[in-house]
Amino acid sequence: MAKDMQIALEARHLRKQYPGVLAVEDVSFSVPEGICFGLLGPNGAGKTTTVEIIEGVTPATAGEVYYFGNLAGRRFREEAGIQFQDTALQDHLTVRETLELFQNLYDRRADIDHIISECSLGDLQRRDNRKLSGGQRQRLLLAVALVNQPRLVFLDEPTTGLDPQARRNFWDLVRRIKADGTTVVLTTHYMEEAEVLCEQIAIMDAGNVIAAGSPAALLRERYRNVMIEFPASDVSGDLQGLDYNERESDGMIEISTDDVNAVLQVLANNVHGLNRLKIRQPNLEDLFLDLTGHSLRA
Repeated sequence: MAKDMQIALEARHLRKQYPGVLAVEDVSFSVPEGICFGLLGPNGAGKTTTVEIIEGVTPATAGEVYYFGNLAGRRFREEAGIQFQDTALQDHLTVRETLELFQNLYDRRADIDHIISECSLGDLQRRDNRKLSGGQRQRLLLAVALVNQPRLVFLDEPTTGLDPQARRNFWDLVRRIKADGTTVVLTTHYMEEAEVLCEQIAIMDAGNVIAAGSPAALLRERYRNVMIEFPASDVSGDLQGLDYNERESDGMIEISTDDVNAVLQVLANNVHGLNRLKIRQPNLEDLFLDLTGHSLRA
């Protein structure tokens, strides 16, 4: 992180206790200005509650949220934008009218024409909200989050339900927003999305942050250079002390190694052929599975 980069957002020891349920136990992290920060976690991990506390939607039982070094308050509410996973939009309004409606809620206002261009809504600005496709609606919801020219924007599962092409188009929009200097806090169910967009991530489980940092650094800390995978059912002999893990979810053996040749020599004599063997780089999905014991969608 550059020396002159400010901390845009900081969560300090957040805790949320509901009757009989501790949703968030002790969550702390910081988000440098100008990056995309990803908050990941399986259902029930507490990430949604954490984000709602930070946004001011849900009061914390304990802990504090800081915005550019000060307790989050009026300035934060004026300068932050939020794209909820689903937002009810007024019927019988056009895209442009919707943006103007939400913009009038703020003293701080962005240029509507710039937002429409940035979010690729130019051909849709006169269309009724009810006639938008899923991808078009998500672009509009992102535009709504930008009407106050936010310094910090929250994106909550923004590409859920979109087809692959619409998802990648949305990623391009996020890159453009970030290029304008806006800090992005992203919650997502897609590991590829986090790898593509996020400079830093925090992984939550059971109400706590269990890992945080840049994806590349976290992968280097956890794994060697290469992952080798093959079905456990193909094993015909002794793997001779190889350090491997058998995944219960799909019955695959995985080996993390920095000496592929040595591992392949062992496997050649103890595996029924190598036709189903895969060699690849470790990714965030591997890290998530190892740390939480289940997939992000579990």
